[in-house]
Amino acid sequence: MKRAISIFVALVAMASSLSVFAADAAKPATAIFAGGCFWCSEADFEKLPGVIGAESGYTAGRVANPSYEQVSAGGTGHTEAVRVSYDPAKVSYSQLVEYFWRHIDPTVKDQQFCDRGTQYRSGIYWGNEAEKKTAEASRDALLKSGKLKQIHTEIIAATAFYPAEEYHQDYYKKNPLRYAYYRKGCRRDARIEEVWGESK
Repeated sequence: MKRAISIFVALVAMASSLSVFAADAAKPATAIFAGGCFWCSEADFEKLPGVIGAESGYTAGRVANPSYEQVSAGGTGHTEAVRVSYDPAKVSYSQLVEYFWRHIDPTVKDQQFCDRGTQYRSGIYWGNEAEKKTAEASRDALLKSGKLKQIHTEIIAATAFYPAEEYHQDYYKKNPLRYAYYRKGCRRDARIEEVWGESK
């Protein structure tokens, strides 16, 4: 009887451990990227299967809780960025990085498309050494391939990410006509096609 109870207790403990493991495996992961206008980056990432959502915000700056007005003026050191939530079982960090490259122009410094200034610089903000190695290896492979002659996208450790004001979140859904007009006027997709030779 005691042996049966011991086996039952062991099985319960094992089931509990497996449940915790399954819960951890099911947790979404996050990654931070800057690709110019965060409205556009958010819209692009949310099209990728495996991405749960993208949040517009500010990162890589020196002022706590900056406002859009402060960041857009270029005085805080931040760049417009998105924090991407994704399911690692459906899309890998490596795939996110590859997708990111092909939705920006990495060849320019402190600008993206029609937006200019350090607040529009492109960047990959890694959260651990594995992500750092993945991002750097991807960049180096692009340069080695000859696809791009130069890459100005910064690859640095992630720091505080501050969500942008609510009216910026899902802007492309809330204001589809204004968003489409901005994106086309900024020649974002046209420039991406010029850089990558791929139509988006």
